Amino acid sequence: MTQLALLLPFALPQKEMARDLLRELKTPALATLLGRGDLTEHQAYDGFARALPHETWLARQSGLAVNGDSSPSAARNAMDAFGLPAADGVWFILQPVHLHIARDHLVLTDTQQLQLSEEDARSLFEVVQPLFAETGQALLYGDANTWFLRADELHALQTSTPSAACGHNIDIWMPKGEKERNWRRLQNEVQMHWHDHPTNDAREMRGLKPVNSVWLWGGTSNSNAAPANKFEETFSLSSGRNPLMVAGLRHRAVSSAAELLATHPQHGLLTLDSLIAPSMAGDWSEWLMRLQAMEEIWFAPLLEAIKNNQLDQFSITLSNNIALSTITSSKSSLRKFWRKASLSRLAP
Repeated sequence: MTQLALLLPFALPQKEMARDLLRELKTPALATLLGRGDLTEHQAYDGFARALPHETWLARQSGLAVNGDSSPSAARNAMDAFGLPAADGVWFILQPVHLHIARDHLVLTDTQQLQLSEEDARSLFEVVQPLFAETGQALLYGDANTWFLRADELHALQTSTPSAACGHNIDIWMPKGEKERNWRRLQNEVQMHWHDHPTNDAREMRGLKPVNSVWLWGGTSNSNAAPANKFEETFSLSSGRNPLMVAGLRHRAVSSAAELLATHPQHGLLTLDSLIAPSMAGDWSEWLMRLQAMEEIWFAPLLEAIKNNQLDQFSITLSNNIALSTITSSKSSLRKFWRKASLSRLAP
């Protein structure tokens, strides 16, 4: 049985915008998939949760430990993906970030806007690695945006994913709990070491945002169970791996449904994340344009794949920051002519 799951974060627009936005969309294939498919999951989430709904969903699909009081336990899984050995202890994901000053608080900028090169990241990493070593904490490099910190004493911290905190007053989303002051002192040391650093000066000369802080999340101890695979392969628009996806799965970068279907997926997960940035920025014209473009590239070919038996089952998981829905389609559900093609499920 050939199955494909599509994860489409932030395809659910804000409630107050939904009616106007859906009126502008001309996506008949998507309307058919949503209108005639079966609603197999719908959940409401706390807007102050420490992970976004699609992150929690993905972590659960990957078998990662999910605790509503903290971010998913993703560090060891992500280290496996980079081939890094994780000694016994508590490991966190540490991401270089940019914080900007609002009127009376600090705000975390979307990490996708950072455009951090490997050269710049290595330079900044080498500056602060000795700082962590002085406190007995190992700091390992994964890639430009993903570092790993062993910090056993911080095991009780409740952390948030960068995406959950993005665009908000960071005081609400900063690590909380026992030893939080220890972490804040260390974070301040990093910020001071990077202030006016030549790498940041050069970035600003190129019109890029300086890297002025780090974000801690994904704490995992060796007592966490190994993740279980619910999918056999994963697909996305880029070759980069999501820390919340199970390490070791075959991953392919694809640019269209035709390219994906040519691989003959058996039980795959496709993630299309291009709606996240415009939704978070409130750029609804860009959101509309990107979702509209998916009709020809993705939705119409995948609908045809169900009709011609290339796919036995196809599910779409849609989300925003407070809700998540999954609609599952098959050839039999498409025969339910009494169900009208409709985009109404984009506004649950």
